[in-house]
Amino acid sequence: MKTENEGPLSGLKVLDLSRFIAGPHCAMQLADLGADVTKVERVNSGDDTRALAPKVEDESLYFMVFNRNKRSITLNFREPRAQTLLRELIAKADVVIENFRPGTMEKMGCDWDTLHALNPRLIMARISGYGQTGSMASEPCFDAIAQASTGLMDLTGQPDGPPTVAGTFAVDYTTALYATIGVLSALSHRDKTGEGQMIDVSLMGCGVSLLLTAVCEQAMLGRTMTRVGSRDRYSSPAQTFKSRDGHWVYLIAGNDAHFPRLARAMQRPELLDDPRYATHASRMSHIAEVEAEVAEWVLQHDADEVVAKLRAVEVSCSKVATVADVVASPYMREAGHITTVRHPKAGDVTMQGLPIRLSATPASIRKSAPLLGEDSASVLDEWLGMSDADIAALRQGGVI
Repeated sequence: MKTENEGPLSGLKVLDLSRFIAGPHCAMQLADLGADVTKVERVNSGDDTRALAPKVEDESLYFMVFNRNKRSITLNFREPRAQTLLRELIAKADVVIENFRPGTMEKMGCDWDTLHALNPRLIMARISGYGQTGSMASEPCFDAIAQASTGLMDLTGQPDGPPTVAGTFAVDYTTALYATIGVLSALSHRDKTGEGQMIDVSLMGCGVSLLLTAVCEQAMLGRTMTRVGSRDRYSSPAQTFKSRDGHWVYLIAGNDAHFPRLARAMQRPELLDDPRYATHASRMSHIAEVEAEVAEWVLQHDADEVVAKLRAVEVSCSKVATVADVVASPYMREAGHITTVRHPKAGDVTMQGLPIRLSATPASIRKSAPLLGEDSASVLDEWLGMSDADIAALRQGGVI
């Protein structure tokens, strides 16, 4: 997998044994940064997400956005030979990523102690719902369950509405990024010592990490944080407001430097003389009143006009974009936040771009998500030196 730009992780061999989102997204970050990532999948069916709609030419778009830049090999883990092959591949790997239920790797003879003895330089990232040990370790968990269990769901939604799941897989994505940080940290340690290590990352721990000051407030002040809708918790006005043409605008002018600019844009200088609005503390004591003043002004103007007036005085704001707006945005394409990747069956696939910019060794998108098992032969050849006859025998025996 040589390219003109190989990225900062070029030469790193990664085995991605994971499914769904958190593990595959972690592996994809490493792949985007240049690592040679081989996704290990079940024979015939592959990653569960390959079956999810929407599909183009029977290929799942859901699967594509978490698995670009990877190769795919299939292994039938019910076959002892496949488990042996897995250990042989792990012996050659720098990093292994797995998100099976705790105990699954152990049943395949791939517990950490065994793998560490086999490959002392190995870094193993283990992603699970509740961690590898403890009373909850064996419980199944998905993103929405983590949002519910960690309190995130109770923080999301309107004050008078039900707890609401976030509009994206917030905990899965966060867990993927923490796992990536763990891998990169372990690589730095290995560079110094030559020693690999195991990384244990849980959806629960990562979900709790997103709770702002809620934990401190509960434990130390006895104050329970809950839903506030779109309102900022720590400043006002900072909220969504409806415009004359029916769009929504989000603006943030809560501190004492920005609120005078907002008052100037509104042509309401007298607001600064009102003791309810004069300081950050007073505005936080009169949130409903200050929001009502802003809401009345926004409703008298079209959204683009509001944004133009506020940007002119350097108040941070935006019209609330739909996904259709984002996809159509020239800026998003220009900045590389949205890109197109060519897939061998689905054609041109529009997806998220590369969020990390490195000046000397930039990340890159070198290939689309792989077809199931398309790289089995090349990986077994490159990693293990297997002959065509050996690989053909494995296929015939249902091992790959």
